[in-house]
Amino acid sequence: MNEPIRVLQVIGIMDQGGAEAMIMNLYRYIDRSRVQFDFVENENDGAYFDEEIESLGGKIYHCPRFTGKNLLAYKKWWKKFFDTHKEYLAVHGHIGSTAAFYLKEAKKHGLTTIAHSHNTSVKNRKQFFYDVLSFPTRSIADHLFMCSKQAGTDRYGAEAVQQKGHLFPNAVDTELFRYDEKTRKNKRKELGISDNSFLVGHIGRFAEQKNHLFLLDIFKEIVSLHPDSVLLLVGDGELRQQIEAKIKTLNLEGKVVLLGLRSDVNELLMAMDVLVFPSKYEGLPVTLVEAQCSGLPCVISDKVPSDSILIKELIQVCSLADSSSEWAEIALLKKDIGRSSCAEKIREAGFDVESNAKWLEDFYCEQAK
Repeated sequence: MNEPIRVLQVIGIMDQGGAEAMIMNLYRYIDRSRVQFDFVENENDGAYFDEEIESLGGKIYHCPRFTGKNLLAYKKWWKKFFDTHKEYLAVHGHIGSTAAFYLKEAKKHGLTTIAHSHNTSVKNRKQFFYDVLSFPTRSIADHLFMCSKQAGTDRYGAEAVQQKGHLFPNAVDTELFRYDEKTRKNKRKELGISDNSFLVGHIGRFAEQKNHLFLLDIFKEIVSLHPDSVLLLVGDGELRQQIEAKIKTLNLEGKVVLLGLRSDVNELLMAMDVLVFPSKYEGLPVTLVEAQCSGLPCVISDKVPSDSILIKELIQVCSLADSSSEWAEIALLKKDIGRSSCAEKIREAGFDVESNAKWLEDFYCEQAK
């Protein structure tokens, strides 16, 4: 029997996040007798998905975290890696800032090179340096993947996207997120949430992009209008202390539940009454696809690409310029909307992971011909 093609996935760390969840969804469904994933992550003490990766036959390597000052050491690490590991057909790069370095080295070693854009851009100093570092990627990579049209043009430019771009939706396991009333009731009971409580939810890394501090302002207004309300925050990250401090400042202790990283996101979405998503920028958030699949009403910012809106009747777009009270009023309008599964609609929109995994599997195999 022939050995499977091995594809190297380059990612910062395989913790729970949108891109990471998407990669793992694909990895679970891809035919691993034909294509096997291995991973290069930044140096760390172990990531959320590492154990599952190894159980599926994947290998994990750790490269130095790029700081700018260690450019020569970083490039040297990648040269030594590809000199030593001859088993790879392709490199699929999800770290955008340094893709020009590791994909260039991969190309020197005869590998197919893929850059994958998971986010749109925001104009600030950090983004400026990212753009400078990432700019050569558009000419180095053989293929340019993007989760949304805007994510592609923001990073690669319209001309490069037209020449070698592939729109690759952030697909989900539609059956896993199919709404179930019994699951909703059981999860709310487990969380101690009464049937009459208005359960607001958010799933995302505790980072500036996700705009948690404004979310807390919105929730404060929701509580003033509907006292029997609870906010679930699923995730973790560098802004956790700021978020905890603001919860105290707003006197929301006991009303906001920080759940950390969870493996039951599908059930938590079913338990919620509304997802409030005031991001400052996004590519195409996996969470939003999962929420729509479970029939959950969502209030999202105008910075989320329109490609994310798959079921219009579930989505209300608000401007980040609107006040927290305006957001709160709109969120509360979703309070009594009936729930039903939208799995079929998500599948028809092209966001089913089983179909997308088959496409990616065939794409990789085509590179071997």
